[in-house]
Amino acid sequence: MTTLVQGFSKSLAMTVLSEIGDKTFFAAAILAMRHPRRLVLSGCLAALIVMTILSAVVGWAAPNLISRKWTHHITTVLFFGFGLWSLWDGFMESGDDEELAEVEAKLDADWKDNTKQSRREDDDDLKKKSRPFLAQFFSPIFLKAFSITFFGEWGDKSQLATIGLAADEDPFGVVLGGIVGQALCTTAAVLGGKSLASQISEKIVALSGGVLFIVFGIQSFLTPVKS
Repeated sequence: MTTLVQGFSKSLAMTVLSEIGDKTFFAAAILAMRHPRRLVLSGCLAALIVMTILSAVVGWAAPNLISRKWTHHITTVLFFGFGLWSLWDGFMESGDDEELAEVEAKLDADWKDNTKQSRREDDDDLKKKSRPFLAQFFSPIFLKAFSITFFGEWGDKSQLATIGLAADEDPFGVVLGGIVGQALCTTAAVLGGKSLASQISEKIVALSGGVLFIVFGIQSFLTPVKS
């Protein structure tokens, strides 16, 4: 029970500090301004839940492929590495609105392209109204939110850190903490929109995340390897 709570709390804290101010956070906020919030939220959350479970499964399987001693040491190095990376990003951050502007510009370009294409497909969409329930969950908006979030998170610090946590902590706790953290951040982004996203200091978030990763690294270093 203790390891479950520890895995949950670590995963929750890491996820919140990693995802707030992240590109996928800004993408969810901007998408929610242009599309129905319900579809954007469900698409983003579905992608994040799938990503969290996949990462935890990889982390859980790692000790079965490599000795637990090595996975523990690798996880410790990852925490220190991500901590230094986040601190470097925080100190070198030039402007809090830079990443938001970058994401918005990319989505603007996609929005224009999709608008032109959607006009050509209006007639086809009218023929599909006999399946409103299925169309709701497999709509282009849902798929767009899912794909942007999933591929935006692939290979990100939060994904690799989740793998490391699941290798060293209770995987169920890591999954639960990750999902709760993702749900909190994504819901805030969707409901708060661009106004909330623009008020978030990426510098402070990056520095806070860096300190948290360093703390996790120190704790992992001082913790004896489980047999």
